[in-house]
Amino acid sequence: MLREKGRAIVSSRSFVVGVVACALLTLGGVTAPAGASTPRTDVRLTNDVAGVGYLSNYTMVTGRAYTDATLAECSRARGRQNEPSVAINPRDPRVMVGSSNDYCGVYNDGVDADGAPIPSGPIWLGYYRSENGGRSFQSSLVPGYPGDTSPYASRAHIRTASAGDPVWAWDTAGRVFGGAEASDDPAGTKKTFGDVWVATYANPAGAGGATLNDGKEFVRSEIVARGASAPNLLGKFNDKTAIEVDRTGRCGSLADGGTVYFAWSRFTTAASNIYLSRSTDHGATWSQPQLLTTSVNSVQVPEITVTGNGHVYVTWVATIGNKKTQTDAVQYAKSTDCGATFSPQRTVVTFEGYAHRDAYVSGGSARDCGDAANTCQSGYTFFRADTTPRAATDQNDVSSENVYIVYDAAFGPDVPTGTTYGMVAPGVGSLSAVYYTVLNGATGAHSTPVTVGRPAPGPADKGHQLFPDIAVSGGLAHLIWWDSRRDPSCATATACAAQPVGNRADRTVVQNALETFGLSFPTSTGPSGSGVPVSDRAYNPNLEQYDGRTVPFAGDYLWIDSVAGTTFGVWSDWRNAVLGTDPRESAAGAEPNEGADVLQCRTMRADGSFTGDTCPRNGGLDADIYGDLMP
Repeated sequence: MLREKGRAIVSSRSFVVGVVACALLTLGGVTAPAGASTPRTDVRLTNDVAGVGYLSNYTMVTGRAYTDATLAECSRARGRQNEPSVAINPRDPRVMVGSSNDYCGVYNDGVDADGAPIPSGPIWLGYYRSENGGRSFQSSLVPGYPGDTSPYASRAHIRTASAGDPVWAWDTAGRVFGGAEASDDPAGTKKTFGDVWVATYANPAGAGGATLNDGKEFVRSEIVARGASAPNLLGKFNDKTAIEVDRTGRCGSLADGGTVYFAWSRFTTAASNIYLSRSTDHGATWSQPQLLTTSVNSVQVPEITVTGNGHVYVTWVATIGNKKTQTDAVQYAKSTDCGATFSPQRTVVTFEGYAHRDAYVSGGSARDCGDAANTCQSGYTFFRADTTPRAATDQNDVSSENVYIVYDAAFGPDVPTGTTYGMVAPGVGSLSAVYYTVLNGATGAHSTPVTVGRPAPGPADKGHQLFPDIAVSGGLAHLIWWDSRRDPSCATATACAAQPVGNRADRTVVQNALETFGLSFPTSTGPSGSGVPVSDRAYNPNLEQYDGRTVPFAGDYLWIDSVAGTTFGVWSDWRNAVLGTDPRESAAGAEPNEGADVLQCRTMRADGSFTGDTCPRNGGLDADIYGDLMP
């Protein structure tokens, strides 16, 4: 999901798998098979700083110079990125492609009368490329953004002024596919198109070219489904994307690449539903969207996986039951004919979901809280988060039809918060935990869900686990999630459950609330151990960097991928952000410097109003995508 310019722009992915060996070793106190990677120094994917910068894909491929106002801005912006993704090339694990909602070009359009840069540029899909196994990345944007006049711009057959929700997957012939949702009218009207589209990148020399050049050249982007051009996300809006490619050879030849599957949530004022389309010609054309949900109205966050026999599974989160029995659930639909038809939806597990929630001072419910119009009655400052299931399969495994599923759900204790803030209900808080279950697609049975990465009961078992993802390869499951077990803002499980991540009871926030954790385990035995920290440092997700520096936003997911013994994860990270004070709060008599304000430069006018931020490139908006090898 994107957020900017005073509103939320609805918008959330898949992975690729391979083969590894399976002896045992010890990693950070966790026993893991030898096929697991060893984390090293974190690497930055979003190099929007002077001296590194962003490069046009046209230049990346041809070596010919090209730049524009957006690329120039992205080479100095120190801007924001969130909702990362990454995909490892199954033909050559040295090649990785990462992505995110990239705001680096937002200030590409001059300054206003007060000298404040104008935030009118695009939020777009990043393309971050590594050819050395994730040791470094060249940052770029998917062509077709507003203001792109490169020779590749005309290959983008889309209609939008902003794009996000990156989802990526490789085929078997050197192509990588990037899916996105799109919103905002290039003409500048209030219409939010709500289209979804897929970009194709290929080896410039074709499938027979050097594998180090796989997925390098932008070939095209095509609209898969169109939304209604209604303002403010009304009408028909497509969002929450997922993508996968059949690499089994059962739905399209391995030499040709395989069938591409793309799914999304369609939102209307009355309901939401899951749709899927497929392409058998490498993203050039797409089938008529197929409805997968018919008797449930509250569904979103689809995920596509393919088992070793070529069967296609789409999972999602749903709210089912009536008002008295309402509960959250992971559901799925299955195709045994290469996505031509799907079974009716079925439920895998039910659980108590969670969502950060509050009430604005001005009235109405809130999913995130900050200052000004985003001030909540509780007085807390926190980012949006809720239950997000993810799924994985190993396409090389022909011995089973297992789908491996993780989801974050309420863990307890459920406690009254004493405020309007809540997790499981207004005024009722809880911790959250990652759960793991295995669906046997052949029989429809599933294993008993178990928690993943929880410390042994005691003082350390007090944190939240958020936004898990899973990849499966060669008999190993690899997980990534955000973890607040070492959050210094609360000392006990009860205290942590009663207040948002990183928030003290006095309404200040800490700078080291979250870390990225990982865990690897054999699929034959299931999870054990409490996981290991992967990020080199903790960070503060509650920085007010959005809606005019008034509210935090952390995106909707993290991502992990695993191929042939290489496992890589990516996450949003605030280590480079520069803290500051918001002069508007001091002038209004509000409590200054609660720990969430970032560097900004504003001057009070004679009438008491303030100018815009004249120094947005000085680090106050610095929020990056980092990655590392994962256990």
